[in-house]
Amino acid sequence: MDWTTYYNWQAQLDEHIIKTQSLEEAEVIDDKILALYVEVGELANETRCFKFWSTKPSSDKKVVLEEYVDGLHFILSLGLDLDFRYESGFLTDISNKTDAFLNVFTSIEQFKHERNKSSYEQMFEAYLILGQSLGIAESELKKAYEYKNQINFQRQNQGY
Repeated sequence: MDWTTYYNWQAQLDEHIIKTQSLEEAEVIDDKILALYVEVGELANETRCFKFWSTKPSSDKKVVLEEYVDGLHFILSLGLDLDFRYESGFLTDISNKTDAFLNVFTSIEQFKHERNKSSYEQMFEAYLILGQSLGIAESELKKAYEYKNQINFQRQNQGY
């Protein structure tokens, strides 16, 4: 998959946010890492995959996809900030959703400490594997990302 379009969309949104929020001199990498943790947690909560004590089903796929895309925004943004780009590689399938979520959290923590291209790519791949475990197709992802990106622009223009 070619991620160039996603990085371009994200760059436009990031530039808009920087201008709108007057963040030209701000260092927000740690904030974005924390935001990514929060988004992954929200995604896990919507899937309910770890809630062995509950019989309530996962949220609708549309909700899960929107939460997934929120995390992708921060991963792309971190790559832009640090001048890292993900180029698709071999993905190992993890069918157990809980394992996939834990792998993402571990990879975010590793990236937080190392902040190099290798740890960025590992984090990105862990996130893509999570998406596979959730049944997210490439075509769904592109459509949902583009839609949420437009929503994020609107929110910035409305003082979100």
